[in-house]
Amino acid sequence: MSEPAPVMVEVRDVHKSFGTHEVLLGVDLRVRAGEVTVVIGPSGSGKSTLLRCVNHLEKPGRGSVTVDGELIGYRRRGDTLYELRERDVRRQRTRIGFVFQDFHLFPHLTVLDNLTEAPVSALRLPRAEAAERARRLLARVGLADKEHAYPRTLSGGQQQRVAIARALALEPRVLLFDEPTSALDPELVGEVLDVIADVARTGTTMIVVTHEIGFARRIADNVVFMDQGQVIEQGPPGEVLGAPRHARTRGFLSKVL
Repeated sequence: MSEPAPVMVEVRDVHKSFGTHEVLLGVDLRVRAGEVTVVIGPSGSGKSTLLRCVNHLEKPGRGSVTVDGELIGYRRRGDTLYELRERDVRRQRTRIGFVFQDFHLFPHLTVLDNLTEAPVSALRLPRAEAAERARRLLARVGLADKEHAYPRTLSGGQQQRVAIARALALEPRVLLFDEPTSALDPELVGEVLDVIADVARTGTTMIVVTHEIGFARRIADNVVFMDQGQVIEQGPPGEVLGAPRHARTRGFLSKVL
């Protein structure tokens, strides 16, 4: 039997509050290299906040996140954590791709420039090499003919495919998707899910927050069900989606399937 892949993302006892509102209540999560973990649960359960803690867009109030063995947002000296400078956090984020639900493309830049901006500025990649990489990725997501277009001229599905290509342009160690189809018209959802599924087949480590349960069943190695800031259960999709053990999971699935 082959050795299991190393752990790529480890979330340990992460808590997060906004004022007096506790959003995450001690979340633990481990994602191995090459795995696709899909996080499901009702709105307000803490799924998006968890993703934002992974790349330190939100600072955990307690607990820690490591990606590829590196502590995110902090350095440890003895038993004490010291917060990193913002430039060091930005360096860490180049290894953690993030695809937002509302695209976050630069409206004043062409599609090609949206893809080359970060590799040139953050990775110091020569512009010609960044452009070559960007064109390969645009072809991969079916948008080779849109490199000179501006985001406003694209459909929502096309903008989200550009956003996925932009995240891949940094060749991240892990890719995070925060409800990537929730802002799309229903007829555009499929084209984006197909691109995400294609990325999953390449062995990219991914954490996907989604309400698309059928899609979760299709691509996930592991499914995590969250409710009220906690992980209620997790496991292979056949177990969590097909035979959930917890009443809260069964109740949620009965409303969405």
